[in-house]
Amino acid sequence: MIAAGRGEGGAPRPFPWREVMAFGLGVLRLGPDAFWRLTPRELAAAVEGFAGPAAAPAPPGRAELAALMRAFPDG
Repeated sequence: MIAAGRGEGGAPRPFPWREVMAFGLGVLRLGPDAFWRLTPRELAAAVEGFAGPAAAPAPPGRAELAALMRAFPDG
């Protein structure tokens, strides 16, 4: 299903926007406005509700979040 996290060699994988939008707009049949207003937690709950708890990825750990914040700083 929708996978994020680390790829081969531990390099971060890009966020799977295409798969996420296909799921939200195509499978869940959300309108664009409703889809873009979802929080990541709400989207994860929708994935889990549709495919079961094993399909929902674990949230990033502290180190992964810090790495993402360095790679994609605000401002």
